[in-house]
Amino acid sequence: MSLEARGMDSVFKALADPTRRLLLDRLREHNGQTLRELCERLDMARQSATQHLDVLERAGLVTVVRRGRERLHYLNPAPIHEIEERWISEFDKPRLQAISAIKNQAEEYAMTNAPTSVPTYVYVTYIRASAEQVWQALTEADLTARYWGHANVSDWQPGSTWEHRRIDGSGAVDVVGQVLKAEPPTRLVITFEDTPGAEPPREPSVVTFLVEPHHDIVRLTVTHENLPDQAMFNGISHGWPAVLANLKSLLETGEILPQAPWEMSRAHA
Repeated sequence: MSLEARGMDSVFKALADPTRRLLLDRLREHNGQTLRELCERLDMARQSATQHLDVLERAGLVTVVRRGRERLHYLNPAPIHEIEERWISEFDKPRLQAISAIKNQAEEYAMTNAPTSVPTYVYVTYIRASAEQVWQALTEADLTARYWGHANVSDWQPGSTWEHRRIDGSGAVDVVGQVLKAEPPTRLVITFEDTPGAEPPREPSVVTFLVEPHHDIVRLTVTHENLPDQAMFNGISHGWPAVLANLKSLLETGEILPQAPWEMSRAHA
């Protein structure tokens, strides 16, 4: 059995348990919970919750981000995205989307007066590369231009600005921000303003790149938080997987993917 098949097998086994699916539902409703918060919401003993979370983490469905002494648990959409791409998008996705749209609209009508919050987005991928190579790919303008279609320009020092510039010759800037933390080659934190001229101005979202080396590979965790609305969450949910797939391909093969992956997302929308 191939490594990919074994990984997918662990995902289906993890999803087969109703308690683990309930844990994922609770994280989908409110991402970034501590073990204590999850236990309180599910009335579950810490030991039982820990065992289930360990299974979900090994399957890649949950990732843990440390904030000081706390361990925050986030739903990782990557394996579910792979299931969707492999088993759903090639079959009857348009009809399923229509049904889902009707269901979502009905739920919106039912919850018109309910408070809403935008969850934090977390994506994890594993890359056969060194931490230094990943850091270079995240911060070197020429490399970002290759796999992102934009050049990320900055000196990457804390307090400096950065720009997400188009490479079509126009020099237009689609995203701006500030470097909050830069700890090469393992941690980069930036603000992310995709509507810098918006009126009224809104607080920028924050992106954290965490690069964790392990022998010949790294685990790259991208956390995007403080999102202003569901529309931006939906947009980055398609955007980050596409960009990071291109980054992974470039570092592992020397070439980006033969077609721009974000164009595929639009084609299947």
